[in-house]
Amino acid sequence: MNYYELQDLDLKHIWHPCSQMKDYETFPPIVIDRGEGVWLYDKQGNRYLDAVSSWWVNLFGHANPRISKAISDQAKKLEHVIFANFTHEPAIHVAAKLVEKTPDGLEKVFFADNGSAAIEVALKMSFQYRAQMGQPEKQRFLTFTNAYHGETLGALSVGSVDLYNKVFTPLLLNVVRAEGPDCFRCPFNEHPDTCDAPCAMFAEEQLENHADTLSAAIIEPLIQIAGGMKMYPPVFLKKLRDLCDKYDVHLIADEIAVGFGRTGTLFACEQAGITPDFLCLSKGITGGYLPLSAVLTRNKIYYAFYDDYGTMKAFLHSHSYSGNPLALRAAQEVLSIFEEEHVLEKNAAKEKRLKQLAHEAFDGLPYVGEYRQTGFVGAIELVADQKSKTPFPAEERIGYQIYKKALKKGILLRPLGNILYFMPPYVISEEEIAWMVETAKQAIVEFFNEKGMGVR
Repeated sequence: MNYYELQDLDLKHIWHPCSQMKDYETFPPIVIDRGEGVWLYDKQGNRYLDAVSSWWVNLFGHANPRISKAISDQAKKLEHVIFANFTHEPAIHVAAKLVEKTPDGLEKVFFADNGSAAIEVALKMSFQYRAQMGQPEKQRFLTFTNAYHGETLGALSVGSVDLYNKVFTPLLLNVVRAEGPDCFRCPFNEHPDTCDAPCAMFAEEQLENHADTLSAAIIEPLIQIAGGMKMYPPVFLKKLRDLCDKYDVHLIADEIAVGFGRTGTLFACEQAGITPDFLCLSKGITGGYLPLSAVLTRNKIYYAFYDDYGTMKAFLHSHSYSGNPLALRAAQEVLSIFEEEHVLEKNAAKEKRLKQLAHEAFDGLPYVGEYRQTGFVGAIELVADQKSKTPFPAEERIGYQIYKKALKKGILLRPLGNILYFMPPYVISEEEIAWMVETAKQAIVEFFNEKGMGVR
């Protein structure tokens, strides 16, 4: 079939995620043939720099030789086995390595098969723990404005982005929401570099008022990703951990998007020197190859479920593909690559270069409210007015229009509303970083100039 026949067949049968399918009438799906490193190649021979790591999952490049070989070898040996009363070497090695590498005190690992499932696991574990420890009144969860934790009903309940949540409100859990950190529009006019997180007072107020009914608080450490790449300092996390301890509320750290080196350390919680009660991991855990997630927790939580079967205290949560050997062999190889190829040390130089080039490119543009960066995540916030930080109206879809223009130039920059961002695979070279930044700038400048909005 030729390229256009493939597009037609796709649109005849496939309902794509996170899309208004009517857009595809004028902007049909790009049919990708292969990937190599940071590049994707379509069936017409065009290439695109994957600046968003294909929804934040790809760490070490497309068709990575080490991960591909590891999965191939595993597939010839064991593709899957029921994970109840059975186990296998990749699962054992990954669990042990995660316990070694994550913050001290996380001793047990529960495997699931995607990020939303990991959130469901953590919520259910916390809830059931309270019921089994004589605290049945602690049934609710504290979450933050602009939070995003996935799209199953439990995960949506603890999220706060109306784009995903609003229509499902009648189905969602009754949660407590606190104002989240927003350093770009800080109500206290603090600077992130010197901030002592006075905004933690909003969480403290809610904890003080609702502690007797709260089972856990859930947060994305250092960056609220889908809520607009909102970045905040580690001191906020430290304060939240202390508050959760004070009010006997579990802390769930959703590092599904920010874990595995994205914030500059292997796990974002390290920068605050804290250990959550539950740590949720996914996305980059397999290098972008296969669905897998993990929830790490404390022995204290684990032993509340450990009893004779007749007491019915077991955690009876399962997925058919829990503990899949192929996914876990990929994760095992990912963890080995981190150790053997000194990834974090190499990333540090690239992160510094990205930050320098991005500030040079975007700081002077009239419709850029801010370029901000944490680790290997950089975000360009476009605003209608820099002084007031007024956003462009959502219905104008400024980010989406720039995204389409950027694709024509060979770069994949999928926006979050008015936010364009860089979250490339770690194998990107400094030359490719420079090209990525310059091409993104060209797309932004050309868009506003074509609109007669005077960018130079």
